[in-house]
Amino acid sequence: MSESDGMDDVLDGGLRQSLMIASRIAETLARRRQESQRQQEHQDAQTAHEAQARLAADRSAAHAALAPVEKDQWWDKAQPSDIVTAHAVAEGWKAHDPTVLAASEKIRQEVLTRYGIDTHDVGTDTAYLESGIQTITTEKARQDALARSQDETRKAAAEHEKAVGLLAAARAEELRTQAATLAPEMERHQVPAEYLANPELAQALQTAHTAKTPKALEAADATVQERLFLIGKDGINGPDLDQLRQETTANVNGAGDSHFEDPAFVKAAKEMYEAKLLAEGGFTGSERTSVEQRYERAENELFARMEGLGREIENRVTGNDSSRLKDQGLKAESTSAADYGSAEHHEKFAESLANTGANETQIRGRLAAARSEGTHPSAAVTMGKGAAKTRTSRPGSAVGSERGKNGLAR
Repeated sequence: MSESDGMDDVLDGGLRQSLMIASRIAETLARRRQESQRQQEHQDAQTAHEAQARLAADRSAAHAALAPVEKDQWWDKAQPSDIVTAHAVAEGWKAHDPTVLAASEKIRQEVLTRYGIDTHDVGTDTAYLESGIQTITTEKARQDALARSQDETRKAAAEHEKAVGLLAAARAEELRTQAATLAPEMERHQVPAEYLANPELAQALQTAHTAKTPKALEAADATVQERLFLIGKDGINGPDLDQLRQETTANVNGAGDSHFEDPAFVKAAKEMYEAKLLAEGGFTGSERTSVEQRYERAENELFARMEGLGREIENRVTGNDSSRLKDQGLKAESTSAADYGSAEHHEKFAESLANTGANETQIRGRLAAARSEGTHPSAAVTMGKGAAKTRTSRPGSAVGSERGKNGLAR
């Protein structure tokens, strides 16, 4: 064996040992990286869970704060600051929660009826709303509280948070009292106390509590089971607006974002969504109303609201200009039959149209139509009194023919 062979063996052994050490180091680093990744994933999941829990708690607090606005007794005693607090909560949550959207509409109607103020005009300016209510109710004006300084803004925010907390505490006490009354029914159906925050479930339990006959009790119990099933699907607060928007636009032709500003449309969308969930869960409904009938009723209401909203938008967009042109045109066309069709008549007619704000294209079109008239329009009206009117198709008929894309089978 040569000297060089011995040296090669030494080098090979040293390299092999170094590679083994390097491999162990690499394994250690890989384990550390995997552990770090697992920790990061755990932290991300924990953060997301905490954020979801905070959102659910805030949503429940909003429900609690707005629960009193459904009661006439509350409105009879509510101070301006109480109304402003409820309005602020509703404005902050109405774009995310169907229950809050309905409450915001209730607030708008009550404030408009009682004080003549439309909260749609006020928006989120709660200071303006409070000032308007105080003026109408002859209470002492709080103009000093409307200053825009940072300190006063923080103070107002703290007072608002305190007011919401008080409302939530009052609601919690109300639920505790209700739980004591409904304890037998809650125990029989294994209903947690916090579930009473769901108004539909609370109503079903109350109906079961006051049922006088076995048949009435059976029907109420079935409703309780339906509500518990739905809570299991979407939580105590039910589906939010994003869920309903996604579900409805996917299943109903013609439904768009603008429809979800209409509380009645959202209510129908929620009822249709719940009927679909119940059908998929094997529920059949009651003898009086099956789940399929509930679905059809809600679907019909959706299409009715879509049709009504479409007409409202059309009138809002075209109504003013069209009515002005029509009224002005009638005035211009009231010229005596003897002067009708003369160059002077057409010149005055064009001038009257221009005064309404009509554009050049509209004016040319109306003039062309006027020149084509051989006689005064009143003659045509007189001749056509007995003519049958043209029948227009119902706007909703086309929509209704397409129905839901993935609705219940008929």
